[in-house]
Amino acid sequence: MTPTAESPADRLVLEAVGVALSALPANARIAVAFSGGVDSSVLLDAVVRVAGASRCVALHVHHGLSAHADEWLAHCEAFAQERGVEFAAQRVEVPRDAGVSVEAAARDARYRALDAMCAARAVPTLWLAQHADDQAETVLLQLLRGAGLAGLAAMAPEYLPAGASSVRVRPLLHLLRAQLEQYASARNLRWIDDESNADTRYARNALRHEVTPALAVHFPGFRDALARTAAHAASAQRLLDDLARIDLDEAVRDDGRALSHDVLLALDDDRALNLLRYWMRTLGLAAASTARLTDVLRQLREVGEAGEGHSLRIDHAGQALRSYRGLIYWEAGDSSEPADETALAERAVSELAWQGEAIWRLPQWRGTFVFVAVAVAAASDVDSAADGDASGIVDGASDDHDTLPVSVLRRALLSARSRSGGERMRTSAAPGSPSRTLKNLFQERGIPAWKRDVPLLYVGGDLLFVPLLGLNRTALPEQVDAAEPRVRIIWRDDLLIA
Repeated sequence: MTPTAESPADRLVLEAVGVALSALPANARIAVAFSGGVDSSVLLDAVVRVAGASRCVALHVHHGLSAHADEWLAHCEAFAQERGVEFAAQRVEVPRDAGVSVEAAARDARYRALDAMCAARAVPTLWLAQHADDQAETVLLQLLRGAGLAGLAAMAPEYLPAGASSVRVRPLLHLLRAQLEQYASARNLRWIDDESNADTRYARNALRHEVTPALAVHFPGFRDALARTAAHAASAQRLLDDLARIDLDEAVRDDGRALSHDVLLALDDDRALNLLRYWMRTLGLAAASTARLTDVLRQLREVGEAGEGHSLRIDHAGQALRSYRGLIYWEAGDSSEPADETALAERAVSELAWQGEAIWRLPQWRGTFVFVAVAVAAASDVDSAADGDASGIVDGASDDHDTLPVSVLRRALLSARSRSGGERMRTSAAPGSPSRTLKNLFQERGIPAWKRDVPLLYVGGDLLFVPLLGLNRTALPEQVDAAEPRVRIIWRDDLLIA
């Protein structure tokens, strides 16, 4: 039941919270992003009054950017305790990467921490205290940056970001900053004043202190007008996303990891750029500017036939766009990191003294080695096929050439290692056949670079098995007991193993 309102501002705030609360299941918990500023203080106070303290958890992120950060943390914890609200905080390090503003880096770190705290508590919604003035400033900033429709749509009243477990809700988005300040004053709330909010070197602060006051004098309704602009842009962006989903269904390959070169370039430029933007969002990649994407599309068109694009590499935000055998895909790393020769990520070596285990789980590679027992009768003629060729063997194949005696697995410690570059193996069972580099074998079989980040299985110091390529024949004994039990090694990605 909504408490009795004591002032117009009090009534507006409580009504806004009540409307947002009515959309939730009964007794659903609510996380409030609580910085301690006036906006989040008003939101937390109102949520407690309307929903009750037991349904709330106040989440604070300690950036460490201000000398007063520890004091703010103590204030927020005390504010929550006064209202009987559960409080949680997380400290984050804000990266100082070149080309990324401190504001943007701090915002990203804050949301990651808030999402993590929500997930740890299984809270379905994260409430944020942005208001109509924040929305107007966001639209103005995006206009001045030349943003597209997605940028002009600004802040949605409610949305679920990719990869997040909690829906973000902005109950106060239609209220003015002045109305929240009136509520806070009437309730005698204490809040934090972040000194950085007065620093007009930051673009948002410059708009807040120097631009919007002038707009308010000459265009009193500018906030409502900009809010309508954001709503129109959001509607148009939804239509563009619907179109992009249609195009993505036609172009997507390999569970969304790649696009067909031919299908993408059959679209006109506007539609192809729309597809690229949407595809990048589905992959969780940083957005690229129109100029950057236009240059990407130009280079893809200049490649000509898809097969000629093998050397194409376009860097963006720690990723590289590649074209290979008719597919366009992203891989980690920049031009100084030749992913064909090195592992995409360094991982600790995992070891196993094999004693007949059926599976070996490797979470750092998001997969599992499976050791499948093979009937001896079915494998007894393996070594008699001296002129056979196992070069076509891949994971899970039923060809008996891909089995090995169990004694091989027991002769030394098994280890799973990352590629370091230059590894060689012999996939052919024919005597005297040469060994070849993993890079050449991957290329020969048309395996794109993003699938090559697999664990190499060693027995002792010998490379034994490579997912997608099979067994290394040089690691197997020339003579074996035909009656000895045999196994087949299979690599299964997490999504493929029960």
